[in-house]
Amino acid sequence: MTAMMLAERFTAETRKVTLEQIPIPTPGPGQVRVKVEYCGICHSDLSLIDGNFPAMLPVVTQGHEVSGYIDELGPGVHGWQVGDPVIPSAGRACTRCRNCRRGNFADCLNLQLMAFNFDGGWAEYVLTSATGLTRVPDGVPMDQAAILADAVSTPFAAVVRTAQVHLGNAVGVWGLGGVGSHLIQLAKLAGAVPIIGIDINDETLERGLRLGADAVFRADDPDLQKKIFDATGGRMIDVAFDAVGITSTAQQAVKSLDVEGKLVTVGMSAQEMRVGTFAEMALRRKHVIGHLGYKVQDIAMLAELVSYGRLDLSESISDVVPLSEIHRGIEMLTTRESNPIRILVKP
Repeated sequence: MTAMMLAERFTAETRKVTLEQIPIPTPGPGQVRVKVEYCGICHSDLSLIDGNFPAMLPVVTQGHEVSGYIDELGPGVHGWQVGDPVIPSAGRACTRCRNCRRGNFADCLNLQLMAFNFDGGWAEYVLTSATGLTRVPDGVPMDQAAILADAVSTPFAAVVRTAQVHLGNAVGVWGLGGVGSHLIQLAKLAGAVPIIGIDINDETLERGLRLGADAVFRADDPDLQKKIFDATGGRMIDVAFDAVGITSTAQQAVKSLDVEGKLVTVGMSAQEMRVGTFAEMALRRKHVIGHLGYKVQDIAMLAELVSYGRLDLSESISDVVPLSEIHRGIEMLTTRESNPIRILVKP
């Protein structure tokens, strides 16, 4: 008899989430099978369910922030053993586009995403390519390891690669949920000062202060720009991060920028930006840059930071739900119950 496992299944036509018993997959050449320990619930998972992200498959298992233990090696896999604790990369190169044909797999033009283009980790087991796996260092909790594969690595790449935050930059973060909370921590590690958090929830703002913000303000404060001016000693913001991705936050962020300041958009929605006039953008040489994702090696860097105690993610795990209660976990994130940073699924 075929061995079976419990898995969440999203059906694109009906947008329904169900729990089903499906066959345990067998790893092919270059693949490993991972017994899932934890998997995060991300806003992009919700965006697939509500239709804001287009479905790539008629039926798919969601979840792309995985930690677990290698359970079986496929043919041709070297350097890994059964039982190794690992974090799979959430993306894999298509191997067919012009960048891949040139060997530039990191900049694949048709990146295949776990939980969208192939089955993800809201299941007891998941298949992943052995290329791009990250070994979890000793001392890194497996729940914290899971969120490194997007919830932390995407903000890391936004801070280090896209924004190139450096010592002394004044940084503003709009939206202090899962992404924004980590943006604050990572901007602090990069040497930003001051770091200003902006949100509309007072409890979330208090959390921003605990995680390293030097000042926090409500986004609906009519004196917001003056308060940013005072907090920065009049020099305003060098790098602003919009972790919400709506018109109003982008407008506020651009308005706060100093000459040659940068807005990096990390949050996404279907709204238009409408960030200002051509004259304002040109005269003050402001930049607006979109950001998405990370490089595979970023996960290993972050795992090392956690293992050395440089990055504390203990507050990032807001709750853990069993796979059998995936609907409850989705609802908790949808309604933002208790202002979560990350809710995890444990099969």
